[in-house]
Amino acid sequence: MKAQIATPDQELSFVQLFSATPRGARLARRLALHQLDEWGIPHGTETSDAVASVIAELAANAVTHGHVPGRDFELRLVLDGVRQRLRVEVSDARADRDPALRRRADDAEGGRGLQLVDALAEDWGVRDRGVGKTVWAEVKGPDVQHQLT
Repeated sequence: MKAQIATPDQELSFVQLFSATPRGARLARRLALHQLDEWGIPHGTETSDAVASVIAELAANAVTHGHVPGRDFELRLVLDGVRQRLRVEVSDARADRDPALRRRADDAEGGRGLQLVDALAEDWGVRDRGVGKTVWAEVKGPDVQHQLT
């Protein structure tokens, strides 16, 4: 398979369902890193490492807190050449959404993983979807900017 290097006017995307298990969460992170490499953002770069950490946290949360028996979680990556950002979306089937999710990112007693997401992402949030919710984060890094120019 030939690498697809992003250009400034492109939007590339990757979408995959994974089993809502720890193994599925690890596979999501690994396949995402492979996809970034295919898009011209190599393993071990600042952007790749940041996205890996964000995916690890959001996928672990989907498996741990968003798991519904018999339902998978979805990972979506969007490389936006115009805005020079990588958007990570992890959707799970659990409809109930913690209204304090954003506040927990600042809570010393919980949400430490979300503190990491908050530190690595330009912005992040939660939105409802038809079934369940989507937690999203946008990462902008020099690697994305470099690859897109």
